[in-house]
Amino acid sequence: MYSDADAASLYDLLNAWAPSDDFYLSHVMASTSVLDVGCGTGMLLHRARENGHAGRLCGLDPDPASLDRARVRDDITWVRGRADEMTWDGEFELAVMASNAFQVFVTDDDLRSSLAAIRAALVPGGRFVFGTRNPLARAWEGWTAQNATDVVDHRGRALRVSHRVESVDGDVVTLTETTATGDGETLRVDRGSLRFLDAEGVDGFLRGAGLEVEARHGDWSRGPFTATSADIVTVARTADG
Repeated sequence: MYSDADAASLYDLLNAWAPSDDFYLSHVMASTSVLDVGCGTGMLLHRARENGHAGRLCGLDPDPASLDRARVRDDITWVRGRADEMTWDGEFELAVMASNAFQVFVTDDDLRSSLAAIRAALVPGGRFVFGTRNPLARAWEGWTAQNATDVVDHRGRALRVSHRVESVDGDVVTLTETTATGDGETLRVDRGSLRFLDAEGVDGFLRGAGLEVEARHGDWSRGPFTATSADIVTVARTADG
């Protein structure tokens, strides 16, 4: 009842430009060749071009509806696929993974293969910049119907988007996202899982992929990372750089 194209449009409304995007954009603008892994509707790379980025920009995402929106700009390369399917070899100065996309890799094998492909895509000394939610902040405890978001979508429909946690199994949280009309009629239910790795766990997987932490922040203003930080913001560099 609520199409993938509708959902992609709604995503942009629910995820307006934020301080995290300014953080990623600063790294993109400082690099001549950039790969955006999990680019979604392309907002970050669109903004980079609008701000004068003249180098190579490439966005990768498995969702065709999101890429349809991204392709309103044809001066950026858009590729449909998953991170572990990438075959680029030493082509990018920077890879970014925004919007906590790092958390979608819920198994060790998925994370290892994805990081290996990202590492292979980078030039020697290339950087991988990403964020993930700090499990100690327990963000999922706020994903309840009481914290639903009301929004008017691109067709002028008043909608309510809510989340419900189904399970917490170790470091993996499984949840549903329900899109409903203002009077409660359910239009769409999406289900997914996110992995909440702590900083030590993140760093172990990075080392296994030949990446090392260059900088670690606890927020998008580059504040120090502490046990109570909501986010684990990481700038990693290839170990041969």
